[in-house]
Amino acid sequence: MENALVSGLDALSPPDSHHFNAACGWFELDNHAEAFDELDRISNPAQTHPDVLTLRWEIYASQRKWEEALEIGRALVQLAPERADSWIKQSYALHELKRTQEAWDALHSVCEHFPALTTIPYNLACYACQLEQMSLALDWLKRAMTVADGKERIRKMAMKDHDLKPLWLQIKSLK
Repeated sequence: MENALVSGLDALSPPDSHHFNAACGWFELDNHAEAFDELDRISNPAQTHPDVLTLRWEIYASQRKWEEALEIGRALVQLAPERADSWIKQSYALHELKRTQEAWDALHSVCEHFPALTTIPYNLACYACQLEQMSLALDWLKRAMTVADGKERIRKMAMKDHDLKPLWLQIKSLK
């Protein structure tokens, strides 16, 4: 998990880095209580490091605690707006809270800043579909497939995604 979280920001220093690495390990072992305990041992200044917040978000999301995840997502957007993941996490939490229009608005507002990512157009396709904007959803899904190296992988993923279920027949024929 650590490699996925390390950013262009200053790395955490010991002992904070040790607690962070331990928290990642506990999370990978699906022991959320121990992961939170290790995160709580990180010094106050480092508590707002985007990598620490991202791991907290991941734990809350895995527990389906979307209000807490949204709070963390909003903090990430404020502290690290240059990280696409900050926006994706905030929007995903909003969507899970059935606030899909807000999720769409937030993610759509930054989509042009991250043109090389597949996740943003894919998530926008899901949100548009849930907002009953089918044509728009297909457009965003096609965009995700254009950005992706594995167009077939995206299509297969979409065919299993319940957010896109109303479009499965059309997605099946996409190339």
